[in-house]
Amino acid sequence: MIVRFMMLTIGFGLAAVGGISVIAYLNYIPAGLSIIEYILFIFQRSEGTLLVVGLLLITGSIYWPEKS
Repeated sequence: MIVRFMMLTIGFGLAAVGGISVIAYLNYIPAGLSIIEYILFIFQRSEGTLLVVGLLLITGSIYWPEKS
């Protein structure tokens, strides 16, 4: 149970850092990037991967089956 809580907490922290960075990079769209270029830019940055890893950790901590 404590491992799942730690996974949830770490996942939430990573997803929060990644999500805030992705929102901050939205300023590049009015500067001339298209939506496709923006998505490619996000996935080239480490913050985009932090968001994905954080969401995977959250999902894993919630749906991972417990030992009986």
